[in-house]
Amino acid sequence: MKILFDQGTPVPLRKYLTDHSVTTAYEEGWSNLSNGDLLKAAENKGYQILVTTDQNLRYQQNLSERQIAIVVLLSTSWPKIRTEVDKVCSVINATNLGDYQEISII
Repeated sequence: MKILFDQGTPVPLRKYLTDHSVTTAYEEGWSNLSNGDLLKAAENKGYQILVTTDQNLRYQQNLSERQIAIVVLLSTSWPKIRTEVDKVCSVINATNLGDYQEISII
C-alpha cells in the first residue's frame, strides 16, 4: 500500500513497513498543509493510508466521504511506539480504504 506519514508520525516506523511504499508529508513538500488540504492532496496522489498522531483529526474533518484510510497512533513517542511496533504493523496491514483506526500505545 502507499502510505503517508504526517508530521507527528515517527519516521523510524517506516523501516518496519517494508511491504509498503512509505513517504512523509515533509518529503512531499506538504508540511504546511492543513489537515483537510493534506487529506485531499494525499488522496489525489494515490495514497491509501495516512498514519498520523493527530487525535483530533476525526473531530476536525468530515471523514465519511474520504477514500484514504486513517490510522491514528495515540502517542508521538518513538520509544513507546517501538515497543508496540508489531501491533502497529498488524493494524496497518489489515487496514482497508476508508477505515479509521486508533492504536493505543502503552
